[in-house]
Amino acid sequence: MYYVNREQIARRLQAVPEVAEGLRHAVQAWDGGLVLGMVQERCLHLAIEIVTDVGSYLIDGFIMRDASSYDDIIQINYEEKVFDESTYDVLRELVLLRKPLVQDYFSWQREVLHPLSAVLPEILEQFSDQVSVYVEKELGPFQGKEGQGPE
Repeated sequence: MYYVNREQIARRLQAVPEVAEGLRHAVQAWDGGLVLGMVQERCLHLAIEIVTDVGSYLIDGFIMRDASSYDDIIQINYEEKVFDESTYDVLRELVLLRKPLVQDYFSWQREVLHPLSAVLPEILEQFSDQVSVYVEKELGPFQGKEGQGPE
């Protein structure tokens, strides 16, 4: 029997719409200025935390192999068919940004629109949907989307 923390997964997935909205706004209004640069930076960071937190909960709950890195969290979830290959490709690229965003933030180029910012909102929404489908397939009904909690 698995113990999957559906509540914590749902709480993290509920943050996806705001992060996606922040990225969409930054892309649409991009001016290379500090404020939108900081919005983009924070949204990218939150996106990384969401996908790695959810991935870790799934790894722990479904007793998948142990992850050795953030990239490994994404790879394990892909191997276990939590999400599809197109989502996997973007999420792998995303988690590589963690070190520059969190540790090397002083050299992050805030004035540059990162290419992931334009594609990530849709990928995050797909990730959320695919995680919900995976959990339902494995354990039964699960509501991880905005405004809904787990059953």
